[in-house]
Amino acid sequence: MEGEKKPSALSDVGAWGMNVISSVGIIMANKQLMSPNGYAFSFATTLTGFHFAVTALVGLVSNATGFSSSKHVPLWELLWFSIVANTSITGMNLSLMLNSVGFYQISKLSMIPVVCLMEWILHNKHYSREVKLSVVVVVIGVGVCTITDVKVNAKGFLCACIAVFSTSLQQISIGSLQKKYSIGSFELLSKTAPIQALSLLLLGPFIDYYLTGKFIANYKMSSGATIFIILSCSLAVFCNVSQYLCIGRFSAVSFQVLGHMKTVCVLTLGWLLFDSQLTFKNIMGMIIAVIGMIIYSWAMEVEKQSNTKITPHSKNSLTEEEIRLLQEGVGNTAVKDIELGESKG
Repeated sequence: MEGEKKPSALSDVGAWGMNVISSVGIIMANKQLMSPNGYAFSFATTLTGFHFAVTALVGLVSNATGFSSSKHVPLWELLWFSIVANTSITGMNLSLMLNSVGFYQISKLSMIPVVCLMEWILHNKHYSREVKLSVVVVVIGVGVCTITDVKVNAKGFLCACIAVFSTSLQQISIGSLQKKYSIGSFELLSKTAPIQALSLLLLGPFIDYYLTGKFIANYKMSSGATIFIILSCSLAVFCNVSQYLCIGRFSAVSFQVLGHMKTVCVLTLGWLLFDSQLTFKNIMGMIIAVIGMIIYSWAMEVEKQSNTKITPHSKNSLTEEEIRLLQEGVGNTAVKDIELGESKG
């Protein structure tokens, strides 16, 4: 998928749109599937295993039909990534079980500063003052509309820390692996999905038993539950693909900001479809969050334009220096071994 290296604005919007629609759709489908008033399928970790199994199957078919190509990524890197990703899923489920909803939301909001800190440590990446300001506005807005009761305990706090760290590392790793091995988002996903599916399907039932006290083998499957599981798995394919697309094209921080936009969409749809209560506090929080997202989009555009202005100058300077060296005949280097204005690799 060479097109991912220089994505157009239209394909960027498509990636964002696919992620928002599929993520919100899967939340709504899972709400019906897992709620006591729905089908009471309370096996979240095993369901995630189903998601990755279907995603792996789609990837296998895609490779077999030649729709996508398969590039080499060392097995140890895939295993490491899968361990981090599955730790993220398990940690999030444990955090939600052991903590109050308010503290769970706080832990999710803390991912943006954690991702920023980790990208600074791992990749020496810096953010402008405008980007930092917009992130603060988004976090405040989402915090206002989602945080209610906040209760903390030692086990819950530890699980939340593990969940935040592993989720942040997983999202940074997606972008790093794509750049390191020049691999497309879908190709990377098709390599990691089988490993995640196998491990989650083996361990998921036991994790779910610990979380809920129920074993999936004892669940009485109905036709309605089966339909919603299939719907959830189908949406998961688009959700997983678009996650890799978005992080590969933009950054883990941008993906986190997008995630909070999905929170606003879920709250709004919950009010429209499920008669969920929407208070003045919720509405004010959503407005603040949306303003923060608009500021973030503007700040990223300003940063991109600034980088664009800097890059051509450095390239021209390099080319002029190479031309001067060629003219002077330094080192008697053959002309055919020199790439003017191009970086090797």
